[in-house]
Amino acid sequence: MTDNRNTILAVVLSGLVLIAWQYFYNMPQMERQRAQQAQTELAKKQAAQPETSQPQTSTSAPQPGSSGAPSAPSTNAPTGSAVVPRDAALEATPRVKIDTPRLAGSISLKGARIDDLALVQYRETVDPQSPAIVLFSPSNTAHPYYAEFGWVAGAGSSVGVPNQNTVWQQQGSGSLTPSTPVTLTYDNGEGLTFHRTISVDEHYLFTIKDDVTNTGGAPVTLYPFGLISRHGTPQVSGYYILHEGLIGYLGEHGLQQFTYKKIDDEKVVNFSATDAWLGITDKYWAAALLPQTDAHLQARYQSSLEGNLRRYQTDYLEDAQTVAAGATNTVSTRLFAGAKEAGVVGINFPIGGLGGYNQALGLNHFDLLIDWGWFYFLTKPMFLALDFFYRFFGNFGISILLVTVLVKLLFFPLANKSYASMAKMKSIQPQLAALKERYPDDRVKQQQEMMEIYKKEKINPVAGCLPVLLQIPVFFSLYKVLFVTIEMRHAPFYGWIKDLSAPDPTNLFTLFGLLHYDPTQLPMFGHYLALGIWPIIMGITMWFQMKLNPTPPDPTQAIIFNWMPLIFTFMLAGFPAGLVIYWAWNNTLSVLQQSVIMRRNGVKVELFDNIRGAFFKKAA
Repeated sequence: MTDNRNTILAVVLSGLVLIAWQYFYNMPQMERQRAQQAQTELAKKQAAQPETSQPQTSTSAPQPGSSGAPSAPSTNAPTGSAVVPRDAALEATPRVKIDTPRLAGSISLKGARIDDLALVQYRETVDPQSPAIVLFSPSNTAHPYYAEFGWVAGAGSSVGVPNQNTVWQQQGSGSLTPSTPVTLTYDNGEGLTFHRTISVDEHYLFTIKDDVTNTGGAPVTLYPFGLISRHGTPQVSGYYILHEGLIGYLGEHGLQQFTYKKIDDEKVVNFSATDAWLGITDKYWAAALLPQTDAHLQARYQSSLEGNLRRYQTDYLEDAQTVAAGATNTVSTRLFAGAKEAGVVGINFPIGGLGGYNQALGLNHFDLLIDWGWFYFLTKPMFLALDFFYRFFGNFGISILLVTVLVKLLFFPLANKSYASMAKMKSIQPQLAALKERYPDDRVKQQQEMMEIYKKEKINPVAGCLPVLLQIPVFFSLYKVLFVTIEMRHAPFYGWIKDLSAPDPTNLFTLFGLLHYDPTQLPMFGHYLALGIWPIIMGITMWFQMKLNPTPPDPTQAIIFNWMPLIFTFMLAGFPAGLVIYWAWNNTLSVLQQSVIMRRNGVKVELFDNIRGAFFKKAA
C-alpha cells in the first residue's frame, strides 16, 4: 500500500508539472503563434489599403456623471495617407531634442507631443551594436505611440485651445536635458496665452507644467487632460502570467488591467477616481500618465477601429479650471515613459523594498506596473534577494546560485527531517521485504505491521515528497522573476549563456552548432527538439538524485522514476536558462545534503552502486 501511495504521489506531482508546463509554456507558445499570424495578415491588409495614424482631436459626448463636461480628446485615424518611414515623419515637423543618460528623442512642436523616444541603454538583441529600443513614434509611421497633454474647452464653448495641429514656439533654444527644461508658448489670439514647461529627470520621468494666462475681459473654463495613444495592435508575448495592455490603479477601483482583446470587446471603459495613474504596458516597457495624487479624474480606457487600424488610448480629464480675467492658472502632471526597472518604478515590500517613483511621488501602488502576479509575496522577495547579491557580484547567474543556497538554508530544518526520514526508510527496507515474505497473501496484515514499524522508527512514509513540494513555489517565483523583470533581460552568465531570461541557445540536435539547420521549425514536434547543454546537465543531476535511492520494488513506480529525469529534461529545455541553472544547482545541493544526512544516520550511500546497476545488471 505504501508503494501504491508513493506511486500515486509521483504520478500526481508529475501531472501537476505537466499541467503547469502546458499552461505556462505550451499554450502561450501556440497563442503567440496565432497572434503573430493574425498580425501578419493585418499587416498585409494595411499594406493593401494604407492607413495614416495622424490624429484629429474631437470632443466626445459627455461621460456619465460628468455634468456635461467634455471627455479627453480622441485621436482618430483618417484614411488616405500612406505610412511613411520613421525618419521622414520626424523631419516633417519642427522639434526639440531630448537628450538624457537613458533617453534620446524629440518633442514635436506641432501639437507639443512627446512622440519620439528611444531607450539608449537597451538594445533589441544581446548584440550591443543592435538598434536601441524605440518606445514612442510619431503619427504616420508604422507604429504610432505618443503622449499628449493640453486643455479642453467646456461643452458648447468656442474658446480656442491648442490641439494636435497647433505649432508651438520654443522660448530660447537648446535640448531638453535633466538640467535644462524647455518652455513652449502658444497665443490663441483671443486673449489666452499658454505656456508649457517640460522637464525630465535622469531616468524616465517627464514633468509637464501648464500655465494659462487670460488677458481677456471674461473668465474662461478649461479642463486639463492627458492621454497616451497607441495605433495598431502590438505583438504581445502571449503568456498568461504576464499582463500586456492597458493598466492603471484608479483610486477605489483598484488595479484595472485590460488586455488588448478585452478592451477591443469592451470598446470604452470609464472611471471616476482620485489618487490614480494609468497607461499602457508592454513586457519590459511602459508609458503611464501620473497626474497629481489629489486630482479628481474622469479616466478612460478606449479601443476603436478606423479602417483596418486599431487605436488604443488611456486618458484622463481633470475637473474644470476657471481662469479669471487677468489671472493665470497652473496645472502640473507627469509622464513615465521607459523601462520598468524595479529600482526606478519601486517595490512595496516590508523588508528591503525599493522606493523608486512609487515612494518619491507618493503614487498609489505604482509598483504594480511590474506584473509581480498573485504570488507577489514570493516573487518580490525573490527579486530583492537576487538584486542584493547582484550588487555585490555583478552577475545575476551567480545571484541565482547564491539565492538557491540561501533557500536551502532557509528550508534546511524541514529538508533535513525529510531526508533523515528517507534514510531511515531505506534502513528498514529489509524488514519491509521480510513482511511481504511472511504475509504474502495478507495485504491488510502487511499494512498493519508496516505501520507499526513506521511508528516505532518514527518514519513518515511520504516525507520524500517534501523536498519536491518545497521546490514548487521557489521554482515558480524564480520563473516569474526571470520572465517579467527587465533586470534579467540580456543578463549574461558565463560561457555561452548571454541571456538568463532566454532558453539555452545550444542544441543537441544540431550537434551544438555543427549542423546548420533549425530542428525547432519542424512541424508537429519541432518545439521539443531544443535541448541545450544546461537542460542536459539538469537532467543528469536529477537522474543522480533519483539514483541516490534504491530502485523502488513496485515496477510501475520504478518506471515513473526512471523516466522522470528525461521527461523533465525536455520539458525545461524551452524555459529560461536561469531557471534551468537553478534546478541543476538545486539538484546538486540536494544530492550532497541527502548523502551527508544518510551517512549521519548510518545508511550506506549507494549512489554509484545504483548508477552502475543501471548500466550493468547483476549476474543471476
